[in-house]
Amino acid sequence: MKTMKSVSGRRGLSRAKRVELEFLEHVRRRCPSHRLVKEALGDLYTQTGQYVESLEVDLSLAREHPDDPHVWYNLGCSFALVGRKDEAFEALRRAIGLGYRDLDWMRKDTNLDLLRDDQRFRTLLRQVAS
Repeated sequence: MKTMKSVSGRRGLSRAKRVELEFLEHVRRRCPSHRLVKEALGDLYTQTGQYVESLEVDLSLAREHPDDPHVWYNLGCSFALVGRKDEAFEALRRAIGLGYRDLDWMRKDTNLDLLRDDQRFRTLLRQVAS
């Protein structure tokens, strides 16, 4: 199971990942509301184990795009990765309510591993399947 905390520092990252992170962070500072940059940065934070940073990006995207089911799905993943189960389920319920329907991905998305043994997760899967 992945750690629930953000990685301290970036020393363990490859040079390419550090350069990519620095580039996207620079672009975000110049264009703070650019959705695609934020999405790429949030994804990269998750890939590199910087879950707290990814959560911050996803919270910002949810405020800016409250009707986008994929934004809420990603927010649910971020909450799960930092160990905030109740908030993860709330975000996933909202994603489904807004039309998220990728059942196959939900079943295999490792970002949701913390939630799998919870009855609420099985309930969500049934909702998506119906």
